[in-house]
Amino acid sequence: MYAFVDRPVESLDNSGRFLLWAMRGWAQANGQGHCPPQALCRGFASARTLAALPDFHVAMALIVSDALEPVDLAPVPCRSIAESEAILLGLWRDVAQARTEAARATLALIIDPDSTGPLVNAMTAAATRLAAAGFGLETLSPSDTHHQESRQS
Repeated sequence: MYAFVDRPVESLDNSGRFLLWAMRGWAQANGQGHCPPQALCRGFASARTLAALPDFHVAMALIVSDALEPVDLAPVPCRSIAESEAILLGLWRDVAQARTEAARATLALIIDPDSTGPLVNAMTAAATRLAAAGFGLETLSPSDTHHQESRQS
């Protein structure tokens, strides 16, 4: 999880950047009092991941509403990965890798215990639908190659 902290967004592959955009966009819409699924609908549709949006929305709603501490996501255009985002990226990867016990152990530290099961279910469904659309999260990790390429440009 902490391998992501303060890394440039460009160090993520397309799947990671899409997931980070979606999390940030969801939080931004929610914070502004807008409907997050409506705000994200066009982006999910363009990426052919619309089937994942309902489960993604449930997962994000549970994370934000049942968190023991505030979950702070950076604004959409921010170029580096914040601490809360790093934790969430690691959780999504664990869920995509079917490392449910690892995800549950982390979630026990950050959300109401009663929400752990429904959250893991929503994340699993969303990750499965994202993978079916070509956005696999099981290999999610920051890459030095992406960072080096962006620095050389």
